[in-house]
Parts: sequence; C-alpha cells; structure tokens
Amino acid sequence: MDFIIKTIFDQEYVNGELTTKLKPSDVFICVGIAIVLGLIIAGCYMFRNEYSRNLIISVSIMPVIVTVLIMLVSGSIGAAIAVGGVFALTRFRSAQGTSREITQILLAMATGLTLGLGYVYIAIILVVVVEVMCIIFNLTKFGEASSKRRTLKITIPEELDYNELFDDLFEKYTNRATLIKVKLKNLGTLFQLTYDIMLKDVKTEKQFIDELRVRNANLDILCSRVITGSDEL
Repeated sequence: MDFIIKTIFDQEYVNGELTTKLKPSDVFICVGIAIVLGLIIAGCYMFRNEYSRNLIISVSIMPVIVTVLIMLVSGSIGAAIAVGGVFALTRFRSAQGTSREITQILLAMATGLTLGLGYVYIAIILVVVVEVMCIIFNLTKFGEASSKRRTLKITIPEELDYNELFDDLFEKYTNRATLIKVKLKNLGTLFQLTYDIMLKDVKTEKQFIDELRVRNANLDILCSRVITGSDEL
C-alpha cells in the first residue's frame, strides 16, 4: 500500500535539495488522468444540481491547468504550496457561487495540485471519495431543513403588547417559537413581528393562522418556509 502515497516522478537529492525529474511519459499520464478526473467531477456535479455551462467547462479544465502549472515548478513542495496560496487568494470576477459550486472548484484545484506533484492514486481517491459523498447527499435528505420549520411574520396594532400576546397559541401549535425581529411600520402605528417557529403538525397550519388573525385584528400574517443564504459560503 506504500505506492499510494508515493509520487510517480523520479526524485533525487542534489546539493541537499530534493529535485524532481520529469519524463514525457509522466507528463502525459498526469495530464490524461487530470482530463478524466475533471470530466468526472463535472459529470458528478451535473447529477441533480442546477448548473451553468460555463461552470461545467471551467471545472472540467481546471485540473489540467493546475497540474501543468505545478509541474512547471519542478515538483517542489514549497513552490507548490506557494502556488496553491496564490490560487486561494485569486478572486474570480463573476457572480458569487453557491457553496456547492465553490466546493467543486476547490476539488478541481486540489486534484490538479495533487496530480502536479505526481500523487496519482491520492488524486483518484480524493475525487472518488468526495464525489461519492456528494451523490449520497443528493440522493438522501441529509442536511435538509425540517419541513415543519417556518418563518412567521405577524402585523399588530401599536397598542398591543406583543411580549405574551401569542404565547398560548405557540404552546398549542409549535414546538419552538423564537422572536427574531420587531419592525415598525406605517410611521409607527403598526408592529411587524418576525418569529422562527417549528410546527408540531403541518396539517394544523391553517387553524393556527386563523387563531392568530383573531389576536392581531385581522392584519397581515405571513407564514413561509425558511429561506436563508445557506447555499453561500
């Protein structure tokens, strides 16, 4: 199993420094594997994910570019780390991507970096493990928000004390109710209360809203699924 953690490049010490000798066959092997792994990364991301053509092309090509770039620094680990730092600091002049897109871009870069150092088996294992995990997560409900969680916005007249106004209804219909925000509306004549709630039973949602309407003088009520920026890093 030692071959897994060994580079395929020939290395030797010259004047106390470890140097790498690249052979044409080694270059073709690493570039070819980079092409294959890049296509695998892109293909796996296309499975049950929303994507753009530009992103897929970029992820497919990136391992090859990084592999060749790392090879040009003669396999020096110090130089490779420096180049990796430059990549980490690179700001892509495009719209901010989702966490899934950024993960695939980092995977493509890490794959190219690993192949550029000659660690072919580690690169293959990295891609296989990460993409299998991503596919499993896509096929399952791992990490999904509970279907019972809601964002509740209630508008009430200014004369009402909102501190304990709905406590009994929250106890009856929810497992949890947390007041997130209080906002003044209509020049201070109305309050808009924003709650993060967890319903006991989604089937009682309408009944819950009907009873809230009685308390808030039939003003606006909004009960919606939780929408957050969780797709962004």
